[in-house]
Amino acid sequence: MYRYKCEVYNEEWTRMSGEGSFGLSTTEKFFGLIIMVVGVITLYFTLMSMDILLSFTGFFAFLSVVLVILGLVLMTAKPE
Repeated sequence: MYRYKCEVYNEEWTRMSGEGSFGLSTTEKFFGLIIMVVGVITLYFTLMSMDILLSFTGFFAFLSVVLVILGLVLMTAKPE
């Protein structure tokens, strides 16, 4: 009888874990959107303050573009 309960529990666990992929996908896309928005805002402020940043403009612009690309990748990736 104990073995039967374990098999039922494993079957329910498998069913429940399959249903959780929607929430994981939604969370991934949400964080991708947040990262992309942060990257766009950072890029905007970097380009608007080029005269203050001087030689660091390229560095911060590169980091901002990396954030935008990372956000796009997270938003377009399909979970397995």
